[in-house]
Amino acid sequence: MAQEIRIIAGGLEVVATLNGSETAKAVAAALPITASANTWGDEIYFGIPVDASLEDGREVVDLGDLGYWPPGRAFCIFFGRTPASRGDEIRPASAVTIIGKVTGDPAVFKQVSSGAQITIELSE
Repeated sequence: MAQEIRIIAGGLEVVATLNGSETAKAVAAALPITASANTWGDEIYFGIPVDASLEDGREVVDLGDLGYWPPGRAFCIFFGRTPASRGDEIRPASAVTIIGKVTGDPAVFKQVSSGAQITIELSE
C-alpha cells in the first residue's frame, strides 16, 4: 500500500509517495527522520536508521524516484544526472531499491545544497 510523505529541505516542502515494498515499509516505520543532505550530481542522499538488503535492485532509475542504497544505508532522491550517468540516464553509484516517487517536479531539489537539513515525515 502506498504511503504519502513530506520531504522538507530549506524552504521546500515536497510531497512524495512510498511504494508497497518491504524496504519502503521499513522506511515509513522509521519516520520522522532528520539528517544532513549530501549531493552527488542531481541526487540528494543521506543516512537513515534502516538496515535493509537490496530489493529488486535498479542500476538506472527514473526522474523523481526515491531509492534506498544499502551500502550506505541511505535514502536517495533522484532529480537528474549523477557523475555515474551515461548520456541522459540517471544512474546511482550502485544498485538501489526503488521505494517511492516524488509528486510534482523533482527539479526543485536543485535548490538544496549539501549540508542542508532535510526532514522526511509521514503526511497527516
